[in-house]
Amino acid sequence: MKNRLLSQFHKNRQKLSQHLIGLLNQRKWWTKTAFNILLFFTCGLMVTFVGMTMDLATTKADKTPATLTYKTSWLGNTIGKGKLRVQNNIEGMYVTANGEIYTNSQWDEAGIEAGIYKDGKVIAALEDTHGWNRLGGKAVIVNSKYIYIAMAQGGMNNQKDDYPPEGKTWYCVRRYDLAGKTAPFPGGRGWDKSMLIISNESEVTGLAIVDNQLFVSNAAANIVRIFNTETMQELGKFTVANPGAIAIDKQRNLWIIQNKKGSASAKILHYSQTGKKLPEQITDVVDPTAIAIDHQGKLLVAENGVRQQILIYNIEKQPLQVGTFGNKNGIYSGVVGEVQNLKLYGITGVGTDTAGNIYINNNGFNKSGTDLRKFSSSGKQQWQLLGLIFVDNADADPKSDGVNVFTKQEEYLMDYSKPSGKQWTYKAYTVNPFKYPQDPRLHTSPDGTFFRRIQGKPFLFLTDMYGSFLQIYRFQPATDGKIAIPAGLFVGTNESGKSITGNWPPYQPAKGEWIWRDSNGNGAFEQNEYDRGQDYPYIGGWWVDSKGDVWKTLRTQDGIRHYPLQGMDAKGNPIYTYSSMQKEKTPNLFKDLRRIEYFPKTDTMYLSGFTAEHPAVGDDTGVVGSEIVRFDNWSQGNRTPKWRTVVPYDTTGKRKVSTAAMSIAGDYVFAVTVKTAEVYVYKATTGKMVHKFGPGPEVGGESGWIDIPYGIRAFRRSNGEYLVFVEENWKGKVIIYHLPI
Repeated sequence: MKNRLLSQFHKNRQKLSQHLIGLLNQRKWWTKTAFNILLFFTCGLMVTFVGMTMDLATTKADKTPATLTYKTSWLGNTIGKGKLRVQNNIEGMYVTANGEIYTNSQWDEAGIEAGIYKDGKVIAALEDTHGWNRLGGKAVIVNSKYIYIAMAQGGMNNQKDDYPPEGKTWYCVRRYDLAGKTAPFPGGRGWDKSMLIISNESEVTGLAIVDNQLFVSNAAANIVRIFNTETMQELGKFTVANPGAIAIDKQRNLWIIQNKKGSASAKILHYSQTGKKLPEQITDVVDPTAIAIDHQGKLLVAENGVRQQILIYNIEKQPLQVGTFGNKNGIYSGVVGEVQNLKLYGITGVGTDTAGNIYINNNGFNKSGTDLRKFSSSGKQQWQLLGLIFVDNADADPKSDGVNVFTKQEEYLMDYSKPSGKQWTYKAYTVNPFKYPQDPRLHTSPDGTFFRRIQGKPFLFLTDMYGSFLQIYRFQPATDGKIAIPAGLFVGTNESGKSITGNWPPYQPAKGEWIWRDSNGNGAFEQNEYDRGQDYPYIGGWWVDSKGDVWKTLRTQDGIRHYPLQGMDAKGNPIYTYSSMQKEKTPNLFKDLRRIEYFPKTDTMYLSGFTAEHPAVGDDTGVVGSEIVRFDNWSQGNRTPKWRTVVPYDTTGKRKVSTAAMSIAGDYVFAVTVKTAEVYVYKATTGKMVHKFGPGPEVGGESGWIDIPYGIRAFRRSNGEYLVFVEENWKGKVIIYHLPI
């Protein structure tokens, strides 16, 4: 499977990359089309095994150690190595009587769309959910013989093996045995005859089993269909408006979530097995996302509205709410955003076992990541499994000396004295969709994290896989706890016109580029909050220096844009304007300028890109280029390099070697390669390479490709130790290298 997927990736990556830019800027980018494209595009499936320590050529003048002793650690995923780890998201969940947890999700980078968990461990993954345009889904159910999952099979030019034609998608229920192997049946579809096609238009939204009957919700068709669990032949169907998840009560009747749609509110409806609508219903819910029957016969409803709780109903007669589980308002109670055992957020799964233990999955908002927890019947947390990272990197708060670390949605508290993988504590979730529904993180897919202290105050800056924007967030603990408040947004010129397609953000300029600043402090985009501009559309990179100035490179000869900080407004937002923007010429040695890092204290500029001596093969988008160059006394007009160093770059058109990202900290320049995920270390004073290293045994000596332009971030602590954060998208974590140099 892997070889065929890699072949498709190489064939399609260039032509699909520009189309993805548009999709990723849309509000609901996890559409059928985006998933199918990402299936070809993903880099994380490419596995590289890298040696732990390598001794490279150095000079005596450098006085660097002959070998580099370092430690590899990670954050963001409970499991750091091996075939099984916590999946990117859990969108459907079912818990058996003995506490086995079966999960499903539309996408997992390493192919664990459907997993099995027990006793705080990942014990198995269902096979063949990934590749050849296959995706998981939002529902899963199990009986004594089979596992049934919602899934999608996208079209391919391969009719012989029973695929839908290109451009079409089957939305299916796929059957597996309890070992996770596909279980074909007469009349089954797909290459192995294990798929039951439910729709060609819309996904399966709920699954449940009574005896030998499999109930399947199709929300878009307003129907629940019934199939025989053995033959998979249809037994009947009945109409339900916009049906979602299904639970079976002690009387073997069905409780079905009626999802909200348009002006229609959500409800939970009661049906017999034959499809007769029963009079009982629950209407006092806002956004029910999961449903289950507990060991006492009570109905548990995951309320994903502002309450962020599990609602408990006695359903012996007309449903009556008799309790709740979890703090009211979830993670937005108490210190807002602070992670605590009973503070829930973005609930996608709930279930219980016969002992009364409760299992809850939190997915955050806009698929932030898996947070799966088990609680005793008394409400005490038994264990927690985390898979929080997807296309992301980390950066340290300089004031904390690397103890507080941030990714795009999370804050971690670090203790570097602990063993690898045990150093991080999940401290806070920094998104609040109820107070700030226009937060760009809810509508786009940022990844590269810059954390800065500007005039002593903390700010989070985020960019994306294509460098098309720079998001700005401020913090105001007195009113918002740990939440990162939307404060500003730079958006580059889009060659096709409107910078961000779709209905978000409101009032955006119809063409060109713009800077938004939240001048009234409400975190929403208002008509009078845009500053407009027009510039070259192809961006090489972004940088935020220690003073808070923003820098941008364009891939043209006058390609440096400098936005000096104009102070802070009354709400604490940094001010940037086009009228104060400074244009600077690209040094002549560059033919295609990419990255930029400027350090005001020493007036030192580092630039990277392709040069005349070392040109790009084709466009070679997304990479650092072929050279990193240092300039001293930059603000005084010096454009004579102090040094130039050639970094690994593609000379064949096959991208076997390319440098994805760079980061300067202290006495060193760090760079990481795309496919091998090797970190190259250069002396900042001379540009000479002094070390090269990669993932150590602590993470199984492996990494996926570096997918993002800021896939490496280095930080020097006060004790002289270096922390190097590297994106590891394939298995859902951020790798941390601890270097004594």
